[in-house]
Amino acid sequence: MQMIGGLDEPLLGQLVSQFYSEVRLDPLLGPLFNRAIADWPAHLERLSAFWSSVMLTTGRYKGQPLPAHLRHQAEITPEMFERWLVLWEDSARKCLPSDAAAAVVAKAHRIADSLQMALFPHALTAPPVPPRALDPPAAC
Repeated sequence: MQMIGGLDEPLLGQLVSQFYSEVRLDPLLGPLFNRAIADWPAHLERLSAFWSSVMLTTGRYKGQPLPAHLRHQAEITPEMFERWLVLWEDSARKCLPSDAAAAVVAKAHRIADSLQMALFPHALTAPPVPPRALDPPAAC
């Protein structure tokens, strides 16, 4: 298992939990996520496995993210990706050491770019928005 700036399974679990608690309350993202996710505990476990696989190379995640997003393509907008990234960065800053936060934020930006290319193939694309500078971590 690859270690990035102190990142481990428990911290990723805290990040996912913190992040999705914000998403569920967000005026832009919450309505879609709350309609789409019937079983939040199972979703949080699946997303913890996803981030574990992506960041720690554990191989825990066995799904395919793109089809899950394509099911909601008619409702998803580029602005939702921007908002998702802002909430992810804020949660990473709260929950993770700075090196780990920077790594998960950078990875999230790359994943968001890939998903947007698949969801909006005919959209004129602006240059990707770089991650914001991360402040020292606050309590998660």
